[in-house]
Amino acid sequence: MHNGNLIMVTSSLPGEGKSFSAINLALSIALELDHTVLLVDADVSKPSVLNALGLPPAKGLMDVLVGEESSIGDVLLRTNIENLVIMPAGMPHRRATELLASDSMNKLIDEVATRYSDRIIIFDSPPLLVTTEARALAVHMGQIVMVVESERTTHATVQQALATIENCPVKLMLLNKVRGTGSVGNYGVYGYGYGYGYGYGRKESSSHA
Repeated sequence: MHNGNLIMVTSSLPGEGKSFSAINLALSIALELDHTVLLVDADVSKPSVLNALGLPPAKGLMDVLVGEESSIGDVLLRTNIENLVIMPAGMPHRRATELLASDSMNKLIDEVATRYSDRIIIFDSPPLLVTTEARALAVHMGQIVMVVESERTTHATVQQALATIENCPVKLMLLNKVRGTGSVGNYGVYGYGYGYGYGYGRKESSSHA
């Protein structure tokens, strides 16, 4: 599968739980499988990964794309989970959509996808129906996980969102916030309960980018 190790986690609308799903998916793979995981906060207009982990904003994806940081390794944060590394969204930029569709982004994705053959790269992207940034990112992905909030997101909304990424070869649906005995949302599937007390925030050296 082309770019099969590139996974984008998104949703139709804000508030459906995509960022927590992306974080927990990254944690689960890093803890349970023999792969390294790079979690990229690509929701560059409203980044939330660092905040969810109790960390302040930091340089990241946008800073590399605009040339303010020359090396990917300079913006990667190691964690004390050996196989998990984070790339923050970086500083807000008014040309975010253009940058995500640029040659610089193509080169960055090629670099992170091929530098280590066993690395899984998970992108927390913006919601599909709120901005075109997610669509620009989706063209690079091998797999897309779309989080759907139970009892809130309508079938028509989901269909509309899926239509924007119809060219992606693999699309997976993840029903979230399911209520009732015996029902399992994304937290059950991806092991919600690992928590976030893992000591995030150490820089990854360039040699491990």
